[in-house]
Amino acid sequence: MRPVELARDACRTCDAPPVKGPASHFPSIEKKYGRPVQEWLDMIRTKPDQKHMELVTWLKAEHGLGHGHANALVAYALADAKRG
Repeated sequence: MRPVELARDACRTCDAPPVKGPASHFPSIEKKYGRPVQEWLDMIRTKPDQKHMELVTWLKAEHGLGHGHANALVAYALADAKRG
């Protein structure tokens, strides 16, 4: 299941706890910017040598993301990379 689907499913299911952390932003990121979250995560993963704030700055400057959305995507991508 894609990250955004996890966030949406948890929001719709009464028994599931609410999504917290970066994934809670995913539905609004897709709605606002018109791209799937997986596409953003794939773009971030093409820059493995960059640090968190460098990636946030890049997303804001090159793709017009707001700070919170850029930060959420980068935090999720980097945490996911650590998990392997």
